This record gives sequence, C-alpha cells and structure tokens, in this order.
Amino acid sequence: MQPDRPDFPSLQDVEKANREQLGRWFTFLVAGTNPSPEQKKIIKRIEERFEQLGGMTPELEKKIGY
Repeated sequence: MQPDRPDFPSLQDVEKANREQLGRWFTFLVAGTNPSPEQKKIIKRIEERFEQLGGMTPELEKKIGY
C-alpha cells in the first residue's frame, strides 16, 4: 500500500481475513492516520466484512485487548 504504512492490508488480505483479524484492523488500523482514497476503500470493506461476520463481542474485545 503506502511505504509509511506497511501494516495496511490489501483488499485481498481483507477478503481472506478471519473475524479476529478484521476486528484488530477495525479497532486499531486507522488510529492517528489520514487515509488515502485507496485506504478508505479498504477501511470500508473491513467494516462491511467485520459486521457480516458478527462484529465486535465482549469476548473478542478481550482477546484483542480493546
């Protein structure tokens, strides 16, 4: 993606990710960033997939350290 954000997933990564990984990205990925247009598309897809898979639960919050 961008050199300054090597941790930013690609759309392919998002499509393969499980609920826990999506939850981590959903919670922590955009903190302190000014996302590019492409990153905004990826963030939107993370949100969509995460909600489709059940979204955040207290158990998942605890597991990812939210």
